[in-house]
Amino acid sequence: MPELPEVETVRRGLQPAMEGARILSVEMRRPDLRFPFPSGFAERLAGKRIVALGRRAKYLTAEIENGPLLICHLGMSGSFRIEEDGAASTSDAFYHERSKSTAHDHVVFHLASPDGKRSQVVYNDPRRFGFMLFADENNQHPMLDGLGVEPTGNALDARLLSDLLRGRASPLKAALLDQSVIAGLGNIYVSEALWRAGLSPRRRAGTIASARGAPGARAERLASAIRSVIADAIEAGGSSLRDYVRADGSLGYFQHSFSVYDREGEPCRKKGCPGIVARIVQSGRSTFYCPTCQH
Repeated sequence: MPELPEVETVRRGLQPAMEGARILSVEMRRPDLRFPFPSGFAERLAGKRIVALGRRAKYLTAEIENGPLLICHLGMSGSFRIEEDGAASTSDAFYHERSKSTAHDHVVFHLASPDGKRSQVVYNDPRRFGFMLFADENNQHPMLDGLGVEPTGNALDARLLSDLLRGRASPLKAALLDQSVIAGLGNIYVSEALWRAGLSPRRRAGTIASARGAPGARAERLASAIRSVIADAIEAGGSSLRDYVRADGSLGYFQHSFSVYDREGEPCRKKGCPGIVARIVQSGRSTFYCPTCQH
C-alpha cells in the first residue's frame, strides 16, 4: 500500500493538471471500488472547479468549488495518470506494466484548465481496494477523524514525540504505526527512520522519553530521523514497490536508498557498523533492522 511519500508524490504530479481546472464530466465505469461511490457522485462534481488538491496522511483530498470535499485513497494498487490529447503523460523508460491495462480504468475526470486546455485524469485500480468518498458539509469524515500529527515540517519535534509516546509499553515500531500518533507513517519508512535514529523496533515506546517525561537524545534523534526520511523519500519520488507508480507513469527511486527495508542478510550501511540486517515479524508485518547498531 502506498505510504505518505508516494501519496504526496502523486498529489504533486496531479496538481498542475487538476488544481484550478473545471470538471466537465466524470465518467464512471463501475458502481463501486472498495466501497460504492456516493449517490450522485458524477453529478455533484460536474461543472465544478477544483480549488485545491491536498493530502491528509495517506488520503488525497480535492476541495471543490461550492461542493463537497472529495477524499481519495489509492488502496493496494490504485494510481492516477494524466492524458492530454488522447496520449498518456508517461515516461517510456520507467513505465509500469500495470498502468498500460485500460481494463482497470474505473473513473475518468474530464477537465478543462483555466486557459481552455482539456485533459483527462484516469483512475486505474486492478485490485479495487481504493475508494472515493465525499466529506460532510463541514469537510469532516470518519476516515479523517483521529489522525495524528503529520511527519512533515517542524511540528513533529522531540517534545511532541515524547508527549505522544510517554508511558506506552508497546514496541516502538508498533507505536509509530499508530495513525492516531503520527499520520501517514507506514512499514517502510518507520523501519528506515528507526535505523537512522539507531533505535530498536523492539524497544518500549515510552523509553524514548526520560523518567520525568522530558525529551532526551533518543527523542531528538527519532523526530529528526522521521522528518528526514519522509522528506528524502518525497524528494526521490517515493518507492516503486509492487503496484505503486507516479502520476506521470514513472517510478519512484527511494527504494534504491533503503538502508534496512527488504535487505535481510545484507551488511548494515551505517559507517563502521559490522552488523547484518535482520528481519523479524511484529504484529504480522515484517520489520527490518540492524541488531548491532539499533538499541
